[in-house]
Amino acid sequence: MTYKRNKIALIGAGQIGGIMALLCAQKELGDVVLLDIPRMEGQAKGKALDIMMGRPVDGYDAEVTGTSDYADVAGADVVIVTAGVPRKPGMSRADLIGINLKIIRDVAGSLKQHCPDAFVIVITNPLDAMVYTMQKETGFPTNMVCGMAGVLDSARLRYLLADGIGISVGQVQAMTLGGHGPSMVPLVSTANAGGVPVTTLLDSETLDAIVARTRKAGSEIVGLLGNGSAFFSPAASAVKMAEAYLKDLKSVLPAAAHLTGQYGQDGIYFGVPTIIGAGGIEKVIEVPLSDDERAALDASAGKVKDLVASIK
Repeated sequence: MTYKRNKIALIGAGQIGGIMALLCAQKELGDVVLLDIPRMEGQAKGKALDIMMGRPVDGYDAEVTGTSDYADVAGADVVIVTAGVPRKPGMSRADLIGINLKIIRDVAGSLKQHCPDAFVIVITNPLDAMVYTMQKETGFPTNMVCGMAGVLDSARLRYLLADGIGISVGQVQAMTLGGHGPSMVPLVSTANAGGVPVTTLLDSETLDAIVARTRKAGSEIVGLLGNGSAFFSPAASAVKMAEAYLKDLKSVLPAAAHLTGQYGQDGIYFGVPTIIGAGGIEKVIEVPLSDDERAALDASAGKVKDLVASIK
């Protein structure tokens, strides 16, 4: 018998793409194809070769290749899309819609031809509009297309809560809902540290500051970098989602998922808790919200709808 490895296609060989390729290889999730446009093919091939030459150091057994030909990603089990222009200081995620919309449409056309059965995870900003476009352009089942934002935003919230309390991040459970941007809704009401509500461990002023910093975390990193946006944490977050799908882990992970009435929303991709397994987005989980959180979530949904409505 011949063992067939999973195949993971990473569309975009920039900072996020390169780190995802390394993480997928180190975790031995499958063989990786790192793809970029023809003028960036050298970057894709160079990063792939660099990772391969590190295999003897860590001992991971996975093939990593670089290409600019979509034929090389044919039959991929998972596709993670980072292709697009990153933010620069002073830019909002919404400012990227005109530039990245065409890129996502081009990518979607190629995936429809070569990877019709893949689980597609979109990272490109503005996330909620780009994942909506990806599904519409490919026609893939809605459960097989999602956006990576909730895992990242929730990780930022968890880090800041743990830092504020002074405990290990592994002890903190918390998540954010809503659009990927300033309108996101960090759920303080359900956040806990080892089962203890964070509202009993931190005062309201500190919690408000953590919520505000979580919402602005991406912009904070953009400002510090000066040229580009976050890449380590987004890469790790997307790989976490891919791993849940490939290993059928049934993991509870927040993601930009297609809603059909959940949280009072219908027909949009929106950040919510989901179960990710071999069926892709297998379930959207509805959690109790405070009145303030419900109002904030409705407001966030309104902003996502406005952004989607602006797509031409």
